[in-house]
This record gives sequence, structure tokens and C-alpha cells, in this order.
Amino acid sequence: MLEHYLKDYSGSQYGTDKSTIANKMAENNAILCLLNGQDDGSNPVGNQVNGQPLYQNEIQVEGGSWYMSQNYEHRDASFEEILHFVHDNGIGVDGPNTLPGAAPGFQSEIRAAQQNALSNNLWGIGQSEWINELTTENSLSQEYLASVVDSYYGLWGAFTESATNGMWGFYVAKTREDMPTDDPMGYALMNNKFFHPYLTYNARIDSMLNGNFSLKINASKPYTHHSRYLKDITLLGSNNNTVTVNELDNNITGNSGTNTVIFSGISTEYSIATNNGVTTVTDNVADRDGLNTLYAVEKLQFTDTTIDL
Repeated sequence: MLEHYLKDYSGSQYGTDKSTIANKMAENNAILCLLNGQDDGSNPVGNQVNGQPLYQNEIQVEGGSWYMSQNYEHRDASFEEILHFVHDNGIGVDGPNTLPGAAPGFQSEIRAAQQNALSNNLWGIGQSEWINELTTENSLSQEYLASVVDSYYGLWGAFTESATNGMWGFYVAKTREDMPTDDPMGYALMNNKFFHPYLTYNARIDSMLNGNFSLKINASKPYTHHSRYLKDITLLGSNNNTVTVNELDNNITGNSGTNTVIFSGISTEYSIATNNGVTTVTDNVADRDGLNTLYAVEKLQFTDTTIDL
């Protein structure tokens, strides 16, 4: 996740060369603490280290049970906490009690969007006491940006306690599709500024997965609100699994079992080539299944046939 946030985003306004962000984090002696348990005060290390905490019970592993069920008792806070780590120590936050940052222009835009959201009841909805605490801490912009990023990458799409809102119900936009209308300034922060439109890391799918992992949005599979933004995955373990591709250019690496990749159309609508054990499958229908590069995959499943490699 840290790699994702710090990966250069060519052509973006503030993220073309993120080495300045990474270097500023180093200069600020940034510390990310990966801690056992959960954020309930029971881990003494959490109070001893001056760094950004991330707890074991708030990390979801792709393909694991918490991820597949989108269990909000163990909701994936890694996007939020590692974002805070980058924001506080690298991008930089204006105001008191802050460290020098490398992207004050971006922070200025974040602050303006946060102030607009708070003024217009788009964020912090029904959370006046919490907002007062954040104001005292000068952490309003960090928490607002976390709400924006979470919704943008689909982390609240499966949240059932609100039909319309994200981040426990106090952010007006639940999904990326909602953001242009519900919070245009927040959406603008995600549009070619710093954050990639898809997840750039290679997701290592939990070895316990036994069945299908879908990269395509599917209303019957809550986790796909989130997995739809993945493009590169590696299956671990030895179970016989299937992967359903999305419209991105996917890189899929199989495990030691029998791996099948599932496509949306009939086989004649695709171009298939294998060289040196690497298979490429190109969808000749635009904006559907993209270009897929497959490693250690044994079968291709189309709507009309299955091809053994």
C-alpha cells in the first residue's frame, strides 16, 4: 500500500515524481508501526512509539475471509492509516503542530475541499464532537482525505448500514461513482492530481482462497466493490482457483494448482498468444476485458468454450 501511494503517476499534477514525497518522509523520520491486536489501547507499544500505527485486526488480505466478506468489524484501515503516514510526513499539512511537507500546493487544494465539505455537511455528518477533536489536533484535512480516498477505491461500497454514505456514514459519497455529484471538490483531488485511478500494487491472494476471485464488479460479491480497482494479482498456495478479469490490463500469476482465467465473451473475440510460457489474451472488443498477461495459468474460460494452455 505504501508502494502504491508513492509510485510515480506520470502526467499528474503533483505525483509525476514522488521521490520528493518519499525523501521528505525520510527527512521527517517517519515511522509506520505495524502492531498486533487492535486499536483499543491494549497494545502498550502503541503508546510508546512516536509513529503512525496500523493494527493487525484492521488489515484485510485480498482473498482472506475478512476481505471476501467485507467484514467491517475488521474493516480495511490500511488505506487510511498509510495515507495518514504519507500525508503527515510527506505531502505535508498546513497549520500548527505539523511537519514540513513537499507538496504545499496539493495540501492547499485538500484543505479547500475539506473546508467546503465541512461547511456544506458533506463530511463529518452528525459527528460534531469528533470534528471538534480534529480541529484541536489540526487533523481535519487528513481525516477528510482518508474518507475521499476510501470511497474512491471502493472500500465502502459493501457497507450495509448506509445506502448512500461512506466512512461509517459520515461522508456523503459511498462510491467513486457518487463523488462527482456528491463531493465534486473531493473528486477533483483524485483526478490526475496524485493518486492513481487503479491500485498499482501486485495483490498476493491469500492461499486459503478456494474458488473464484473476481476483478470485475459483481453485486453478489461485496468485495468486488474494492477488487474492481486491482489489475495485478498473484495467487498463492495450491488450490484450484479461477480469476475473473476486469477492463484493466491485468497481470495474473497462478499458483501451483490448476488456475483458470475467466473472460466475458466468446473465444473468437480475443487474440491469444503464448511465448516462453507467458500467455497474452487481448480482448478485441473495446472497454471490456483489456489486455491480460498470464503466468502459470492452465485454462482460459470463455462464454462458448474453455481452452487448455
